[in-house]
Amino acid sequence: MRNERKRLNGSDEVDLIELLQGVWRQKLCVLMVAVSVSAMALVYALLASPLYQAKLYVRPPTQNEIAQLNFGRGEGTGLAPLSVQDVYGLYLKALQSEAVRDKFFRTTYLPTLNEAQRAGSRDALFGQFSTMLSIEQASKESPDRYVITASVEDPRVAAMWVSSYAEMAAKRAKDELLGGMRSDISIMADNLEQQIRASRASAGNQRADQIEQLSEALAIAKSIGLEKPPIISNTLTGEVSAGMGGSLTYMRGTKALEAEIANLQSRSSNDPYIPGLRERQEKLSFLRGLKIEPSVIAMYQQDGAVFQPDKPIKPRRTLIVALGIIAGLVLGCCVAVAREVWAQRSERFSEL
Repeated sequence: MRNERKRLNGSDEVDLIELLQGVWRQKLCVLMVAVSVSAMALVYALLASPLYQAKLYVRPPTQNEIAQLNFGRGEGTGLAPLSVQDVYGLYLKALQSEAVRDKFFRTTYLPTLNEAQRAGSRDALFGQFSTMLSIEQASKESPDRYVITASVEDPRVAAMWVSSYAEMAAKRAKDELLGGMRSDISIMADNLEQQIRASRASAGNQRADQIEQLSEALAIAKSIGLEKPPIISNTLTGEVSAGMGGSLTYMRGTKALEAEIANLQSRSSNDPYIPGLRERQEKLSFLRGLKIEPSVIAMYQQDGAVFQPDKPIKPRRTLIVALGIIAGLVLGCCVAVAREVWAQRSERFSEL
């Protein structure tokens, strides 16, 4: 009876040594499970599609590569010169924009899919595409250096993607930059043209006013019979000379006034008498003729060459098989332990 109670009290306890011995007895089961799991891991490693990864590093352009952007800009022009960081910042904005990513998705990624694949959810397809292409800061030590990474099944496509994406972002940023610059230049030129027209109109009005004033002075000179300027004593020369440009204009005499009026009336253009007109015309001509060649402007600088990857990053076959063997052994041991515990408990219940 005592042995039976002891056996009943110890029915839920498992001896570790007996357990290990039981696993050993179940070694065939362990081996079968381990072989099965390892075989599945091997099949997956052999059949899984390889994934190739290409990277392209970008950094700011040089000052020479953006020099043409600063033609017509700087001190005295009303337009601040553009720095390397101004240009590169605009490129980074385009590089990380959803507009460029969506355009690349539509023009480059979708055409690679067949009809059945394109029939799926657009959001799901875009999500899948987003895992294949990424833009990140290369390192914290170089905050202005970024890396474009493409991970696809075809190594040629991977290399093409990173280069195409970098250029697509550059084109968008360059178009935005040049569009803004052309708008600024056009506004400046229009303002200068308006200033020139206003100056010419003002000069025309001033000439008409001057003719009117001289005509009145001529009428006065004729009325008093003053044909030539009178001889004035030295003490009054300065005062009278100053007055001849104002209320004493008639004292120039009819001959001088008639000649001056005829000269003003026959003047073909007021341009030579407008202060600063020629400078404004030269500046306007420069702005109207300013052409920026997009091909000589760089929005970024490629850091290193882009090579077609020759070794896939996935699947890592050796690691998969090794993990499969380990997982098979662990699972086999778990199955063996479960079988042994079940067998021991069944035996104990049968002895009751």
